[in-house]
Amino acid sequence: MIKVIKKISFTSALIAVGFMVFQVISDLYLPNMTSNIIDNGVAEGDIGYIWRIGGIMMIISLISIIAAFGNAFFATRESQRLGRKLRTSIYQKVENFSIDKFDKYGTASLITRTTNDVNQIQMVVQMFLRLMIQAPIMLIGASFLAYQKDAQLTKVFFVVIPLAIVAIGGIMYFAVPLFRSMQKKTDRLNLVFREELTGVRVIRAFNKTDYETNRFDQANRDFTHTAIKVNTLVALMLPLMTLIMSGTNIGITWFGGQYIADMQLQVGNMIAFITYAMQILISFMMLSMIFVMVPRAQASADRINEILDETDDITDKKQPERISLAKENATLQFDHVNFRYADADKLALEDVHFKAKAGDTVAIIGGTGSGKTTFVNLLPRLHEIESGSIRLNGHDIQNISQHDLRELIGFVPQTAVLFRGTIRENMRYGNAEATEDQIWQALKIAQAQDFVAEMPDGLDSHVEQGGGNFSGGQRQRLAIARALIKEADLYVFDDSFSALDFKTDANLRQALQEEMTDGIMVIVAQRVSTIMDADMILVLEAGQVVGKGTHKELLENNKTYQEIVHSQLREEDLG
Repeated sequence: MIKVIKKISFTSALIAVGFMVFQVISDLYLPNMTSNIIDNGVAEGDIGYIWRIGGIMMIISLISIIAAFGNAFFATRESQRLGRKLRTSIYQKVENFSIDKFDKYGTASLITRTTNDVNQIQMVVQMFLRLMIQAPIMLIGASFLAYQKDAQLTKVFFVVIPLAIVAIGGIMYFAVPLFRSMQKKTDRLNLVFREELTGVRVIRAFNKTDYETNRFDQANRDFTHTAIKVNTLVALMLPLMTLIMSGTNIGITWFGGQYIADMQLQVGNMIAFITYAMQILISFMMLSMIFVMVPRAQASADRINEILDETDDITDKKQPERISLAKENATLQFDHVNFRYADADKLALEDVHFKAKAGDTVAIIGGTGSGKTTFVNLLPRLHEIESGSIRLNGHDIQNISQHDLRELIGFVPQTAVLFRGTIRENMRYGNAEATEDQIWQALKIAQAQDFVAEMPDGLDSHVEQGGGNFSGGQRQRLAIARALIKEADLYVFDDSFSALDFKTDANLRQALQEEMTDGIMVIVAQRVSTIMDADMILVLEAGQVVGKGTHKELLENNKTYQEIVHSQLREEDLG
């Protein structure tokens, strides 16, 4: 928690504390003046004294209001700034996560930590700059002034304060563990809800709406029951403290009345003493609320720090090598590359070795789980290799900054991802300076020109989140165009033609061969027809390259490739 709070601006926090001190001093001074009005004004019938002291009380009350406003403003502003800093820090940290780190935490948990957990920290910081400063100052000040008014009456506190501590401590004992568990239950709720939103088509296709509704209902009920328990416990605090306050008032009035009858205490002093007693008990209640909230915020702070303290799996050298666009001189080389997933016993890729030059098309084919996507994820350093080296234009990619490396790669992931906005904005995601002619040229190569041109708004047509208003084939073609619009030495297509019909697939491959003469293309595919014309085909099986060569060469001498081909093509199609 301290590590997180260190991000607060010391100056703003000091100003907020200063305003709070003024407010507390004003609030503590008012009961004393009320006592003076009763004893010296009302008792003596001095109307002028009442008006004079009353006017001063109005001014002090106004100062208290201004101080409270100032404290609230600076406390709120600083807590919101801290929230902004934390969200930015988490976002930037997560942006640099490797795929393994994403798998470790999960999307739902990362979203909860960025939103709900940060909100808990903001709330406690705001309470800290307001209540946590106000409560102890008021507690000490009110106790001292109450003792000044009548030392004998302070004996009431020897009974009242232990009762308050027992009541508050008992509630905290049961409430704090429940507060902590609520964060994990929030993770679970977000996870189920997100899965239902992203998988809504599958859920409806399999008629599993009722099943998913029950699954969400279970997570929702679990969260709700915990929230009811903890809020019920916390809600008990107010009536318990009200009961204790009422008992305190009765005790003070009982003993104070006897002291007044014995001429040992003035009426005004007893009224002031009652007010100070209430301030003492209210301070205890404020402190108790803080003590309840702090453990929950501590749990949130631990979860946030867990993210911020994660070591980066993939880091840049302190002085990375410079690399620039090579175009017709581009080269790509895998030199006996091995890769293993975190905590895995077996290598995911073993002894991958090949070399390609500008104009070459390297195809990767293999069965499910053979390591095809893992292979292409190594190129932009989404994973870090265990041994060997990957060289782009003669540079080991581990010696190049991630930014410079990815500037030279046009990447189309296995799942075509489009962003909410327009087609033009999505295209410029690949090249921010792209002209309209360049965008249309990329769309033409990607076989997307026709359907975009037919849309009423053309390039300015709306794109829903994830491209939900386009078919799977249209999304793939737009994603391919976005990669092609980028000037790159290496174009990577991770099974990016799977949603295309055979005719569109053939036209796209022909356009790539004719237009994309510079650079190297790496194509992962399931269909043999997509890669038959590749300059080099790598056949993967269980993470190993079991075949390397052209379609013709592999068809003659590689059993694994022969099995794949014969499972997809007829004899007359082999060519």
